[in-house]
Amino acid sequence: MTISMYQASVPAFQRTLGALDAILDKAAAYAAERKIDPAALTGARLSPDMFPLTRQVQFSSDHAKGASARLAGLLVPSFADTETTFPELKARIAKTLDFIATVRPEQIDGSEGRDISLKAGPRELSFKGQDYLVFFALPNFYFHVTAAYAILRHNGVPIGKLDFLAGV
Repeated sequence: MTISMYQASVPAFQRTLGALDAILDKAAAYAAERKIDPAALTGARLSPDMFPLTRQVQFSSDHAKGASARLAGLLVPSFADTETTFPELKARIAKTLDFIATVRPEQIDGSEGRDISLKAGPRELSFKGQDYLVFFALPNFYFHVTAAYAILRHNGVPIGKLDFLAGV
């Protein structure tokens, strides 16, 4: 049995962004319960040279919507990176989920050989569709979701592996 490009992408993004959304709910509740300024969590980092929670969520969104659009041959929606609060981060996740829900399997399936080009900082990257998904988009997506999870866990938010895995 084979797995299609759509099955390997959009449902994974949807499930994991749903888990990230639920983790943000737990973080907001934790901050309220402990009377912690939510900005202490949204601005938290694992290391001084790493991005804070807000950017980790934004990057997670960017990789999910970017991969879905590029694999489907669509323009990547542009979202301003202005979120600073839990409600704003959750709204971004919702907007991302709304977009990727519009991408149909027939738009992505068969994209294994599609030429994908994008800028990553100053570099121009080029891939075939399958390599883009497997070696760039999914690893980057999971990296940033994991970093967001780790930031919150490190700061005491009571979340565990099952929260990350979204009900497995």
